[in-house]
Amino acid sequence: MKDLVFIEGLQAQAVIGVYDWEKEIQQSLVFDLEMEHDNRVPAATDDLSKTLDYEAISNFILAFCANRQFELIETLAERLVEELIAQFKLNSVLLTLRKPGAVPAASAVGVKIYRQSDIASQE
Repeated sequence: MKDLVFIEGLQAQAVIGVYDWEKEIQQSLVFDLEMEHDNRVPAATDDLSKTLDYEAISNFILAFCANRQFELIETLAERLVEELIAQFKLNSVLLTLRKPGAVPAASAVGVKIYRQSDIASQE
């Protein structure tokens, strides 16, 4: 098993949806991430610069959602994961994106995607 750094229940506001009224409001999204990262070096050095800074990643996600608009959560998830892999040099990421309230009878609906960096997928 590989080491994982995770973020659970990160709540963001975004303009997301296909309907005209959805394009005029902010809606809540909830993110869970599992990111592959070898934690041996940060553990040995006790050095933040050697680890995945989950605060920086969380802030990146919040800004990403605030500054972009998508119709589909699938599109948001794909674009976000592409940028996370590039920006934070992730080997892989499992992202769960929930849109609470989208279906009244469900607590949430959403997507779950797993992506690897181009380098990691060649290994």
